Amino acid sequence: MGRVYNFSAGPAVLPEEVLKEAADEMLDYKGCGMSVMEMSHRSKVFDDIIKEAEQDLRDLMNIPDNYKVLFLQGGASQQFSAIPMNLMKNGVADYIVTGQWAKKAYQEASRYGKAVKIASSEDKTFSYIPDCSDLPIDEDADYVYICENNTIYGTKYKKLPNTKGKTLVADVSSCFLSEPHDVEKYGVIYGGVQKNVGPAGVVIVIIREDLIRDDVMEGTPTMLKYKTQADKDSLYNTPPCYGIYICGKVFKWLKKQGGLQAMKEYNEKKAKILYDFLDESEMFKGTVVKEDRSLMNVPFVTGDKELDAKFVAEAEANGFVNLKGHRTVGGMRASIYNAMPIEGVEKLVEFMKKFEAENK
Repeated sequence: MGRVYNFSAGPAVLPEEVLKEAADEMLDYKGCGMSVMEMSHRSKVFDDIIKEAEQDLRDLMNIPDNYKVLFLQGGASQQFSAIPMNLMKNGVADYIVTGQWAKKAYQEASRYGKAVKIASSEDKTFSYIPDCSDLPIDEDADYVYICENNTIYGTKYKKLPNTKGKTLVADVSSCFLSEPHDVEKYGVIYGGVQKNVGPAGVVIVIIREDLIRDDVMEGTPTMLKYKTQADKDSLYNTPPCYGIYICGKVFKWLKKQGGLQAMKEYNEKKAKILYDFLDESEMFKGTVVKEDRSLMNVPFVTGDKELDAKFVAEAEANGFVNLKGHRTVGGMRASIYNAMPIEGVEKLVEFMKKFEAENK
C-alpha cells in the first residue's frame, strides 16, 4: 500500500524526507554501530544530537539567550500541573478558555490555587476567540494562560491577549513552528510535538530564566520542577531520546524549507484552498468564524450525521484518512500541518467536490 494523505490531529503526518533519513539511520547512526534507540543518553553521540536540535530550534524561533529550552516527557497535559506548581507564587492565575485543552488546564490549575476564568468562548461551542483587548486581569495573577491554537475546534489567536504586564503562558502544541513566534512576548511557550514537530513522547518547554526558581509550590515533584530539568539540560533522567532525534531532523527540514515565515506562507496557501471551497460549498460548512480560523485544524460538517459518517468512510477508502471530527464535536476535521503537502489539500477538495455532486 502506498502512503495515504493523513489528516490526523496527532500523532500526525511527518515529512517523508525525515522518515526516510531516520529509516536509513535505524541500524547504524552515523557510523556509531547502533540505533539512536539503543544509545546512552549520556553518550557523546546523543549529546551532539540534543545540543544540535536545541540550537536549530533556537535559530528557527530566534529564541533569546535568557530563555531555556527543555525537552521533557509527560505531554502537554503534564504541563497543566507543572505550570501552576512552578509559577503560582501569589496563588492566583488567569485563564482564557477557548477549547477543551485550555479548559482542562484551567481545571487542573484550580487544584493548586485560585484559577480565574477571565474569558471564554464556550457559549458558542468554542467557535471563536473572545475579545482579549481589555480583560479583567487579576492584580495578583502570576500569569495569564492561553491555548493559542485549538486543535479540536479549529480556532487560533491572531493577536495575543493584552495581559496588562502579567506573564503570558501559551500552549502552542498544534501551531508549533507553523509560523514565526515572538518568544519575548511569552514567559512560557510550550507544546507537545506530536502534532507538528515529531513523534509522540516529547513536550518542548521554552521558559524565561527568571521564572525558573527553587521556591516552587510545596509538594511539587522533583521531576516537575523546571529548575531540576534546566540545571541538567533536560538530562535529569533518561529523556525521550529517539523522539528528540526526530524533532531535530524536522528542525533541519524546516530550515531547508526557508524557515518559519516561509512555512507560514505555505500554510496560508494550503488553508485558503480548503476554506475557499467550504465557503462556496452547498453541502460542507466550516464551523469557525472566519476571522479566528486556524491554519492547522479545519473542522467542517454537512449538518447530517449519517452523511458525515458516509463521507468519512468514503474518504478513507480513497486514501484520505483520519478526517473524523473529535468525539466531543462530531463532523469532520482536516489537520493540515507543516508536513501535509499542498497536493494533499488539493486532492481532498477534489474528492469533496465529487462527493457533494454524488450526494445532492
